Amino acid sequence: MTYRRAAIPALTGSLLITLLLWWAGASTQALRLRGTTNVFGPQTAGELLRWLTPWSYDAPPALLSGGAAATGTSADAALSAAARYSDLYGTAMQIRFVALFVFFLAGALLLLRGIPPVRGRTPAALLALWAWGPVAGTLAVTVSAPWLIASRGHGSFRILPQLAGVIASSGPVTVFAALPAAVVTVLVARATAKGADPLPRTPVPPHAARLAASAGTAVIALSLVVLSYVSVAAWIQTSFNGRGLLSEPGDLLRQWLLLGGWTGPSTTPLGHWLLYRAADALVLAVVWWALRLLPALLTRTTAPLMAAGAVCATVLGLLASQILHMALDGTAAVWGPAHLFSGLGGGVPAALTFGVAAGAAALVTLRLAGHRDTGGSPR
Repeated sequence: MTYRRAAIPALTGSLLITLLLWWAGASTQALRLRGTTNVFGPQTAGELLRWLTPWSYDAPPALLSGGAAATGTSADAALSAAARYSDLYGTAMQIRFVALFVFFLAGALLLLRGIPPVRGRTPAALLALWAWGPVAGTLAVTVSAPWLIASRGHGSFRILPQLAGVIASSGPVTVFAALPAAVVTVLVARATAKGADPLPRTPVPPHAARLAASAGTAVIALSLVVLSYVSVAAWIQTSFNGRGLLSEPGDLLRQWLLLGGWTGPSTTPLGHWLLYRAADALVLAVVWWALRLLPALLTRTTAPLMAAGAVCATVLGLLASQILHMALDGTAAVWGPAHLFSGLGGGVPAALTFGVAAGAAALVTLRLAGHRDTGGSPR
């Protein structure tokens, strides 16, 4: 599929996910009404508000608590400063939504060209686009974070921990919004692909594909198994001490380097510990299987496509693990049903970091194993 054919479905999906998240953010005012708490319960209403606030144009009530309102200046000066901070918050949200549109569009164009939804590739294209939604949301939140932090009125104070907190705020709502966007994108792409020449599958030796999948999975395991062990994670948290604006980088490093967190069974019943470790094993199994199939699904095994595919595979593995955690979680009766989904979409920054590395490792292994890209330009 050429970029010309992929442009319409990619634009459609980008517009849809942007509108869905804008609509979700506009719902925060309704969640603050007194009757909402009576309908959903305080825990569920609070959880939904936490999900939607990062996508709301309405500044949180406490946004200016550390800014102009707390300086003891005159009322007129405080109001003027509050308006400037509010405008800065609005600018941050404009950047966030534009960045979301651009990042999803870029990823959708790349994925639709590399995995066009035809000839048995439709499920793979759908899953890849769904996984790309949280990635685009995380990148959009990251790009807009400096303006959002500055709008709080104390942007130079502990800026790296603040940045880590903002990046982690994209939340489960991007996972839910990405699913209908991916479905619509695939449906439009199938319509635009009619009349195009059939795309043959690239022959990949099974041994080379297994080696490449194993190499990529080993990179993911480095984060999930080695770096995420509690003592190693604590070392990452405390061993790097910056100065000035770059002080306290531990939270940010953990966010971009750790796909999980685990410890030994000394403080947990062995059965429960094994169940949660099974969720970690599920991540590796999904990643290995996806990377095993990826070279044959791609129209061309190029570095950008392998990197994007590996990132999507890692996000899908995390989503599968998080869904398994939801099945094991027994706190819904206490914290409300929304709490079950609170972990969805976590770990995406680390999935982006190690997914790119896993895709590069898989591609290098494919080349060393003797596979050469023989696919033609998709049409």
